[in-house]
Amino acid sequence: MKTATTPSPIAEANSPPLFHTVFEGSPQATNLIARINDFLHGELATLAAERGIDHEHSPDRETLRKVWQRSHALGFYGMTLPPQMGGTPLSVLDHVLIKEAIYASGSPFSPHVLGELSGPPRVGALARQATPYHMEHFIAPVARAEKAICFALTEVEAGSDAGALQTHAVRDGDEFVINGRKRFISGSPFADFAVLMVTTSPEPKQREISAFFVDLMQAGVHVESGYKTMAGQSHTGDIVLENVRVPAANLIGAQGRGLALALGRINVNRLLHCPAMVGLASAALRDARDYACQRRQFGRTIGEFQAVQHMLADMATDLAAARALMMATARQIDAGGEARAEASMTKLFCSEAGFRIADKAVQIHGGEGIVQGRRVEFLFRMLRMYRVLTGTSEIQRNTIARELLDVTGDAQR
Repeated sequence: MKTATTPSPIAEANSPPLFHTVFEGSPQATNLIARINDFLHGELATLAAERGIDHEHSPDRETLRKVWQRSHALGFYGMTLPPQMGGTPLSVLDHVLIKEAIYASGSPFSPHVLGELSGPPRVGALARQATPYHMEHFIAPVARAEKAICFALTEVEAGSDAGALQTHAVRDGDEFVINGRKRFISGSPFADFAVLMVTTSPEPKQREISAFFVDLMQAGVHVESGYKTMAGQSHTGDIVLENVRVPAANLIGAQGRGLALALGRINVNRLLHCPAMVGLASAALRDARDYACQRRQFGRTIGEFQAVQHMLADMATDLAAARALMMATARQIDAGGEARAEASMTKLFCSEAGFRIADKAVQIHGGEGIVQGRRVEFLFRMLRMYRVLTGTSEIQRNTIARELLDVTGDAQR
């Protein structure tokens, strides 16, 4: 029997909703969310229990491949791909709402249902630049859940300054020879391929960034994944490349256009990180609400104390504001707007509000909230990370201010 202090890795299906709001997505999104929730609370919940998988204990590669393939068979794994590649035609708003629901479930498999770390979302935007060779050898196997792929940009000296790459590729006949090291690459421990961003300029001071497909199983490449993030997960690793020979045919788009390729959908991609934050924050609020209704002190539930009620009220208000901003930005993009400032505002507000919600959730749980293994403690750590991941809060503020003041500064956008 579960107790109030040992919440399930997946949100209880009978836990009442936070609010009774009108769903604003399409009927298609409604159907997909219902089916995905059945998958999360059914097969995947059973799999997690059988294999001891939770937020602190990541699934191994074999288990992940089974999840990807099953999700693909159910029609979820490739749904974010362009329709011509077998994807589901969804609005950005629908995509946002579906992803929010996945993360609100609290499942440790949330990042893997759509293949966000290593699947179709990593390659869908490349279809326009891809050659038939790219499609056959890299993109199609990923779309079919046969192979996994990661996006490798970050280095020790290149993070927010995306153009300051040191990993370099030198042309040698029909090949490029690549040397360097990529740092903190999500999905690399279980990836087969990487979309690798490198400098191809012969002059160290000249910025010329190019993108390549690289087989992580080939000679000269190894992935170092012996560390975990503060959230306790082992989804990240370093990619070390030593005299790796890559066919020139693996170049994606034109040489020197890699950074433009990486940033081409930055506003949409920035927005699409926000449903994870909002979904996790929903789980934190739900756990705090449920705990406040169960935990008793001084002869009554702690939810009857005004101090706790005010924390819950602030959490709910932050969550409602974050959702409203996220959905408004999605609608603006669906309507054809660029939404550069709005996407950064959304990422900034959702990450900061999500962390405030998680912080108050820990406070409401008291001593139970600071024990490792409790979901609320994990959510606190995970939502803290989002203030750094996918563009720090400071970088978002830079973008917002530049747009407000109409100042150019593409290097940090």
